[in-house]
Amino acid sequence: MRENSSRRDRSWKLDRNGMKQTMAAISDLPFLLFMIASMVLFGNSHISVAEFANDGKVLELDNSNFDSVIANFDYVFVDFYAPWCGHCKRLSPELDKAAPVLAGLKVPVVVAKVNVDKHVKFASRFKIDGYPTLKVFVHGIPTEYKGPRKAEVLVQFLTKFTAPDVSILKQDSGVNEFVETAGTDFPIFIGFGLNESLLAGFGKKYKKKTWFSVVKDFSEELMIKYDFDKVPALVYFHPKYKEHGVFYGPFEGSFLEDFIQQNQLPLAVPINYETLKLLNEDKRKIALTFVDDEFNEDASRLIKTLKAAASANRDLVFGYVGMKQWDEFVYTFDIKTKTKLPKMVIWNGLEDYYISEDLESLDGDDQFSQLSLFLQEHRDGKLVHKRLSGPSVMSFLMQRTTIYMLVIVLFVFALLMYMALQSPPDTYPTRPRENVSGSPSDESKEEYRPSVKED
Repeated sequence: MRENSSRRDRSWKLDRNGMKQTMAAISDLPFLLFMIASMVLFGNSHISVAEFANDGKVLELDNSNFDSVIANFDYVFVDFYAPWCGHCKRLSPELDKAAPVLAGLKVPVVVAKVNVDKHVKFASRFKIDGYPTLKVFVHGIPTEYKGPRKAEVLVQFLTKFTAPDVSILKQDSGVNEFVETAGTDFPIFIGFGLNESLLAGFGKKYKKKTWFSVVKDFSEELMIKYDFDKVPALVYFHPKYKEHGVFYGPFEGSFLEDFIQQNQLPLAVPINYETLKLLNEDKRKIALTFVDDEFNEDASRLIKTLKAAASANRDLVFGYVGMKQWDEFVYTFDIKTKTKLPKMVIWNGLEDYYISEDLESLDGDDQFSQLSLFLQEHRDGKLVHKRLSGPSVMSFLMQRTTIYMLVIVLFVFALLMYMALQSPPDTYPTRPRENVSGSPSDESKEEYRPSVKED
């Protein structure tokens, strides 16, 4: 007993170089852990909410204040950036514009940024694989933000994060205010004569990309405005694509979910990088049409035909892409410059697609009839199977993060090997100190440079 007690007392000892702190015994570990935990919890007590008031300015965060800010504000939008990154430089003034607007919302959002090039441990802590990386911290939980970066649209997207899963509206004025707040970038579903519990699960599932609400009291004028004549009814519209629909039930089984899922996308989807991400979440096959230029008059007429076909064939997603808009994507379907357009294929979203050998193109006076014949061949299993001539764009989107993480792992492994070769051998083996707080240190000598993320 006396020997153990004396060991606990020898937590400090002198050597020839002066005072040296060492662990005296394994029995000291609980006390040390208590001290470390106390420093973590109270060491930054001087950092107050007032010091980081949400006054509409972009906060500059580092190791000394990051956790305090995240803990003190419900919604924090963080830009993990590098000062040499061109995309980061272009984003910075957009954040300066958005910050005061977001601070003035009913549910305010704090805008902050972290120089990861200086505070490198944030890269591994939050899996930063490129610059800029944008994350929304909702009650301390981070979610990667992949939406637009222009100030006005950024505000609309972040407003969605702060909204209730299902908004409860009262009277016509509440509906008008809700629609104005929702903006034009997301599909909107409004339930008339519906209980909010029917939509609660969908509100959580589609939280980041769809608005849901129910109205308690409304006028006949509102029924005329949203074109429904009885209740219960679920009205859908997408302001950006000027599309509208009404669902009268049944509200049980998969019918309601099918209606909501199918209307996450417009009837005819313009194919680009952003919509490919949405298509990746939809399991339906894609009736994909290639045109020369998706903005000319011929393409506009064809798109109207595609929308009509989509309304009658909701088991498929109808999309279109112009050769002039994205030729690299079009070429993977073996479409050449001399190929007669417009041309339609059925695509599974990965490496496989199907063509008609009887119908060369949709270039005719009666495109609706040609399109109907093509779809009938698809349903009869008469289309010919093909493989993409290049890597699948969808596969590229899914694998890009994996490639980044592989590069990070290889870099860290090489760095550890280098440090092991440079370190002098110890007389006795030592255990590495654990970062008990889980907070990275700014004093790390690691050099980590994620790739640049394009707009």
